Amino acid sequence: MTQQDNIGTSQSLELPEAQALPSLSTSSSELIYKLYDRPPVLESIFVAVQHVLAAFVGIVTPPLIISTSLGLDPTNTSFIISMSLLASGICTFIQCKTFGPVGSGLLSLQGTSFAFLGAIVGVAGTAIQSGRTPEQALALIFGVCFFGAFANVILSRFLHLLSKIVTPIVSGTLVMLIGLSLLKTGITSMGGGTAALKNNTFASPQNMLLGFGVFLIVIVLTLAKNQYIRMGAIAIGLLAGYIVSAFMGMVDFSIFSKLPLVSLPIPFRYGMSFDFSALIPFLILYPLTAIESVGDMTATSAVSKEPISGPVYVRRIKAGVLADGLNSSLAALLNTFPITTFSQNTGVIQMTGVGSRYVGFFVAGILALLGLLPIVSGAFQSIPQPVLGGATTVMFGAIAVAGVKIVASENLDRRATIIIAVSLALGLGVVFVPELFNNQPALIKNMFASATSTGGLTAILLSWLLPQTPTSNEPVVSDDGELVDI
Repeated sequence: MTQQDNIGTSQSLELPEAQALPSLSTSSSELIYKLYDRPPVLESIFVAVQHVLAAFVGIVTPPLIISTSLGLDPTNTSFIISMSLLASGICTFIQCKTFGPVGSGLLSLQGTSFAFLGAIVGVAGTAIQSGRTPEQALALIFGVCFFGAFANVILSRFLHLLSKIVTPIVSGTLVMLIGLSLLKTGITSMGGGTAALKNNTFASPQNMLLGFGVFLIVIVLTLAKNQYIRMGAIAIGLLAGYIVSAFMGMVDFSIFSKLPLVSLPIPFRYGMSFDFSALIPFLILYPLTAIESVGDMTATSAVSKEPISGPVYVRRIKAGVLADGLNSSLAALLNTFPITTFSQNTGVIQMTGVGSRYVGFFVAGILALLGLLPIVSGAFQSIPQPVLGGATTVMFGAIAVAGVKIVASENLDRRATIIIAVSLALGLGVVFVPELFNNQPALIKNMFASATSTGGLTAILLSWLLPQTPTSNEPVVSDDGELVDI
């Protein structure tokens, strides 16, 4: 994501956007290595590096934004980013290798999900306002993420029923809310972040010039004809901004002196706590990520010239979603945030012609190695806020557009329009006026702490409660004689 995750599924599971997927399997690019082929080591490493570069920014950005929002110190921030990389590596290996009924066996990358970003920041912010320390807020987040992930474990057995619960209108609205609600975070970073707000340097000419410079670089590179440049637009924009900001004296290199040489995993470093009211937003979001994963794995199957219907396909999809759930619980034990299947690797498979799952083992090894080296997370952590904001604002906007595409694929009758309008209004309303629930009990605060939980719950309830619009073959004509599209 953005990870801008593709949301779609197969015909056999009767989920949204099945019709768009078969075209992937007829791509003009021919596979050099199929799913079970074993490419030479050097070729495997070369392709694996491309997968890592395509997914790296998407993996480390969510933990960085969350850590910054919680006001964590450099040591803890670096540790959480490192654990995100390590968890992504371990979970990628599980997904590609398969262990019994767990893992799709496809070349599917696993990484930190953007979908939970708003809910995590919202619940953690409520916890801090109630008197908890940032570390205690993390314990709560890891607790609800651990238990919430079992929603996907259960759903993996009943994927064929998901379309009745989360329709394209609901999932598209949720994806729109994820992107739109995060824009505030991106724009705030472009102006210098919360630190700049406190020291009165917010939106200074220096910050705005740097932020909009990165913003424009990413846009220009995204429009490039070369596929590699397009895929690396975010990373190139961040690197260019980092170099410029270093010459401007805006990079804090002292962070590196505070980091250890190696960052070893420490399960339960922050402990775990639980609050059912804080769990509710995550129970809404996990099914959404399950649908995202189905779409991503279907696309990966298609470009890998593997079945996208039938028993083999269904078994892989169920095993993949099961792995997503268990991997998210594992990530919580390792002190990081929910894991989901990434979509970026589908484009890499198409470009390289390598669909071998054994490349995934090298991807997993590289990610795990990077996670053990704090200097990697330190480099990302030292990126100035305007640089990060310039790049992520484009990413968040792209997420919102992905939601628009999902919604636009459906017939927008009056019922659908009401679901989208009310969900967006209430979801974005809590972002614009967060003080709305200041005097409410913790249960209410946690339930409506983010746009995704408020808007998502609204969309699901309206989709369930509103009667279906009756179909009619007769056109509706206005008073002036023109046809009206309802």
